[in-house]
Amino acid sequence: MVRWLLRFFHYLDRFYIAERSVPGLNEVGFNCFRDLVYREVNANVRVAILGLINKEREGEQIDKALLKNVIDVFVEIGKGQMEAYEEDFEAHMLIDTRKYYSRKASSWILENPYTDYISKADECLRRERDRASHYLLSSSEKKLVEKVQHELVVVYATQLLEKEHSDSGYSGFPRDINVEDLFI
Repeated sequence: MVRWLLRFFHYLDRFYIAERSVPGLNEVGFNCFRDLVYREVNANVRVAILGLINKEREGEQIDKALLKNVIDVFVEIGKGQMEAYEEDFEAHMLIDTRKYYSRKASSWILENPYTDYISKADECLRRERDRASHYLLSSSEKKLVEKVQHELVVVYATQLLEKEHSDSGYSGFPRDINVEDLFI
């Protein structure tokens, strides 16, 4: 919309506004979008984004390009600064990720032998890395992976070690998977 207005009012924006020392149409348009639209809908948009991410975690197909474009709005609102992205989206995404994997891990640890649990944890870490590379900022990848590792491995480290020793006699699973491998 702002681009269209800039073309339509090009003469005014170039000469009149410059002579009067008032903000340009581009800056006014951005500020109006931030104040009237972004601040009103960012919480709802964030909830929708997190819902889509959780749907993808559950195996559903989502429009990753659309998700990337919407997440980029959080970045653009900060005008090159990462505060809006980190505060309005990333912090909430990390909390949601912690809750999601906390629920998953609590059921997996009860239902699965050691090797199955470690395989699932490894697969989740791989998928989260892929997810981060597709539509999150690169700065989020490390934080996201650390959050998933903490919820799936660190929280249950004692139980995993007990399971590893109790499952060691079970010959139906490969013994080449180790908890330490997940931290590489």
